Amino acid sequence: MPAAALPVLVRLLPGLALCVAVALAASAVAAVEARLFGQAWLEPLVLAILLGAAVRSLWPPPERCRPGIDLAAHRVLEAAVVLMGAAVGSAALAGLGPSLLAAIAVLVAVSIAGGYGLCRLFGLAPRLALLVACGNSICGNSAIAAVAPVIRAEGREVASAVAFTAVLGVAVVLLLPLAAPAFGLTPQQYGVLAGLTVYAVPQVLAAAAPLGVASIQVATVVKLVRVLMLGPVVLAFALADRRRAAGSNAAGAEAPAAGRSCGAAGLRRGGGVGLRSGSGTAGFTVTGVAGSTGSRSRFARSAQAVSSRAAARRVNGARICLSSRVGRPGSCSGFR
Repeated sequence: MPAAALPVLVRLLPGLALCVAVALAASAVAAVEARLFGQAWLEPLVLAILLGAAVRSLWPPPERCRPGIDLAAHRVLEAAVVLMGAAVGSAALAGLGPSLLAAIAVLVAVSIAGGYGLCRLFGLAPRLALLVACGNSICGNSAIAAVAPVIRAEGREVASAVAFTAVLGVAVVLLLPLAAPAFGLTPQQYGVLAGLTVYAVPQVLAAAAPLGVASIQVATVVKLVRVLMLGPVVLAFALADRRRAAGSNAAGAEAPAAGRSCGAAGLRRGGGVGLRSGSGTAGFTVTGVAGSTGSRSRFARSAQAVSSRAAARRVNGARICLSSRVGRPGSCSGFR
């Protein structure tokens, strides 16, 4: 072993040892459960989730365990999921049939819309509601992390969505296996149900495990199809955000034009502006559309106050004359 790798291994060992201890404890509890009741009603995967949550709640691991825990929770777990997916070939994916593939896509869309509406009904903010809906409808934290920058979600909203989705996921993993005997589902049917309802791939494996390997494989394939929906969903949100941003820019561009029209309307109501030279007065009027309420803008009041005094000033041998339409037009006195 290279000398440089030894410090890294030492740094990872405490957290990895803790994770291995939780996994061994879950396997032992499942074995005792099977010996006492004839079968393990809670699989080792589910027990590991519960034991890990209990350990974290009752005894927060020290900081030296964090690197190993992070490695087990990300790299090791992802490698396990990849190895599980490697057991499923393209033939299994094609064996689902086009009808089930289309049904999965439709279900994801309906689940996002329904989840968003339900979250809004319970008072969640729009962006938080959308994150929770996408997390539970597609692939959990990965979907939340992918959608968050597109909808400009804040950090606290992402953290809340992750926590809320995790709680719902654990509840589904614990309660979903009860549906198999209640509705008389075969392992394949239950696998489809688990793949359609549980939000994260590891939890799908935990939920499908009670009915055997066939259920796990079907649930994994269905879940992977749901994960494939993440790309189109993120693309749809990005296009909607771009369209909304384009509309906002157009509205912002119209605002200065509206302001100029209001100012022109005020000058129209207040008076005319003329340029007077030695040969006479060449006048012009700025026109605009007056407001329906007839209220005068600040520009109109200022223009009328100046024009009522009929002020004139010499600039480069010419006179700028402001005359009121209410008084005698063109009557202005200048400064010699």
